[in-house]
Amino acid sequence: MATQVQAVTEKEIHIAHQELEHPTTMRVLKAYPPAKASFRPHDTSMTAMETAWMMACMQLDPDEVMADEMKMTGPPPIPKTWQELVAAYEKAHTEFVRKLRAIPDEALNGTIRVPVAKDRMEEHRRGDVLWYFLHALVHHRGQLSVYLRMVGGKVPSIYGPSGDEPW
Repeated sequence: MATQVQAVTEKEIHIAHQELEHPTTMRVLKAYPPAKASFRPHDTSMTAMETAWMMACMQLDPDEVMADEMKMTGPPPIPKTWQELVAAYEKAHTEFVRKLRAIPDEALNGTIRVPVAKDRMEEHRRGDVLWYFLHALVHHRGQLSVYLRMVGGKVPSIYGPSGDEPW
């Protein structure tokens, strides 16, 4: 388990959680067999590549959260290879944390209008939006860990031992 970070403000707590989840996410991404990137467990499911790309996109640009309204234009194009995707995730995480550190603590109490359904926007606290995206990243990582098992990969320890990585 990663070293606990002493946090005082909500922003510091959020950054600490981002940093605690990051190594685990990297282990899951690196464990996934690139040759199985097109795997889709069901016709309505995203492929492994699409699921992993969602994880990268969950490293939300803090500049976007500081705007008055979040524009959901859709994710950028998916990288061509699994290795490029993993590198893009790593870069997005590093940039996210760097930019978040620069935001004033009190800015997280401001609000932003975000899409909550087709043609429907709601106002939410910026700090809550950041937590939502971190939780969504963890959710998609869980999906990818199931895909990993289904394609015969070895699932790393996430929050405790796994069948492939016992303590």
